[in-house]
Amino acid sequence: MIALVVIVIAVVVIIGVLLWSKQQQGAAQQSDLDDAKAEARRWVERLGGQVLNLVGSNDAAKQALADASERHNAAASQLDQATTAKQCRLTTETALEGLYYVRAAREAMGMDPGPELPDLNGQRGAGRVTEYREVDVEGQRQVASPNPTEETPHYYPGGTVAGRPVPQGWYSQPWWKPALIGGAWGVGSFLLMDALFGGMSGVPEAAYADGLHDGLAADGFDGGGFDGGGFDHGGFDGGGFDGGDPGFGDFGGLGDFDMGDMDV
Repeated sequence: MIALVVIVIAVVVIIGVLLWSKQQQGAAQQSDLDDAKAEARRWVERLGGQVLNLVGSNDAAKQALADASERHNAAASQLDQATTAKQCRLTTETALEGLYYVRAAREAMGMDPGPELPDLNGQRGAGRVTEYREVDVEGQRQVASPNPTEETPHYYPGGTVAGRPVPQGWYSQPWWKPALIGGAWGVGSFLLMDALFGGMSGVPEAAYADGLHDGLAADGFDGGGFDGGGFDHGGFDGGGFDGGDPGFGDFGGLGDFDMGDMDV
């Protein structure tokens, strides 16, 4: 009888400890969520204020502000749907990327870019464009520049798109968009990266060299030519997303968050 009572007491104690532990864990998770959501909201609101108060005075600034506005819309939607701290942190990343576009727009208009921002995921590893470079790949002219010009109105803050780094800089075309939409790079894009960034001091060779090797191998390059008579590199609609799904975050229909770029 005494043994039975001891067993019952032990079971009650164990259950009590488990319930207390679960309650503490839930409280910690809720606190983490609340903190992450407050941080995300702060950056989203800051981005929204910048987007509302700035008007582009040239093509580069207008394009950068359009990209910033798209990211604000995406971040606001993510924040509404966020139910975990991880989702809130992804929202913060989206808002920060939008603020990089705001800084780029301000610089394009000759204004003070404002305070420095936290680094984006993969930004430092991707490097940055440090010199003007013009190349021709598959009959298409592409230009990269460290500064906005009439030829290079498309800004990218630097980061990872579909698993590959894209350096920070200004470009004539948003050539990273096919990978952003499709989630994979075509071999033509790797050849473009090699032409644009090969030997450039601000871009680590690893930012594109591994992708070039993988792309050639995937396309069947054996040293004598490319199977199929050319490169399968996809394409993109130069008109942008036109209000479509930006593909940010792990938020149901919004797709996979890739810290890439959208041209709107």
